[in-house]
Amino acid sequence: MSLQTVFLTLLVCFQISSFLSPHPNSAKKSGCFKINNCKCIMKDGSGVINLNAMGDAEGFLGHLKPVSAENMPVGAEILLSFSPCQPFSQPEDLTGADCTNVAACLIVRLNSYISRYITYGRHDGNEFHYNDTLKMLSVSYFVHAGQPLTVVHYHCNPNQSTSLIRDQKLRTGEPLQIWVESHCACPNACAMGDLGLGTIFLIILSLSAAAYFILGSCALRPFQSSSGVQISPEHSVWCMICYLCTESRPARRHYTETAH
Repeated sequence: MSLQTVFLTLLVCFQISSFLSPHPNSAKKSGCFKINNCKCIMKDGSGVINLNAMGDAEGFLGHLKPVSAENMPVGAEILLSFSPCQPFSQPEDLTGADCTNVAACLIVRLNSYISRYITYGRHDGNEFHYNDTLKMLSVSYFVHAGQPLTVVHYHCNPNQSTSLIRDQKLRTGEPLQIWVESHCACPNACAMGDLGLGTIFLIILSLSAAAYFILGSCALRPFQSSSGVQISPEHSVWCMICYLCTESRPARRHYTETAH
């Protein structure tokens, strides 16, 4: 296979992959890649959003906070306990309660007596969605597969020194909506060394492996054998860079001698 053919094949493969992949500008403007249940890294490279820095000493962003709800009976009250990252249980002295290792728990209190604890979201399996226009990270917390029970909207507010719940609403048939104002919702505002050397190495390794297999698949050549059709890599593709480096030097030397 000639060198021109190799270049043409690679060019076609890159054009196809760029056509099938999303436009880089649109991916840059929105999106936060989830690292774990508490952190995500901005796709435009602006930094990391760390939810762990929003909680208090016990991990709570809201603890036994009253929630407004529709069709509340007389004498009834609903309280919310929410932790962005640290799982908790309520009540703590009762194992096997409804709220065990949860992210959000609703406590129903009737005539000043607690009647029920309801799990309203867990950290495992939460989903991240970032709105670049509003500078807001929305995290959905699930209990079972399907519709989330709690959606928390973390708004980037550089002027807000402490994280606080601005509002929360509970409507019939809809998830519990919570709005949070925090400077920690801004990229790298409360990074706290999120990306260590190990994490950076794994990200680079994954991207390198993906690029290797994509380029390798474009350079495979099918051939017929006794056992059927098989594929093998083109040797000229892997040796192309070395070939160009070794051949370019004599060419320049020969040009210099001709000029003299």
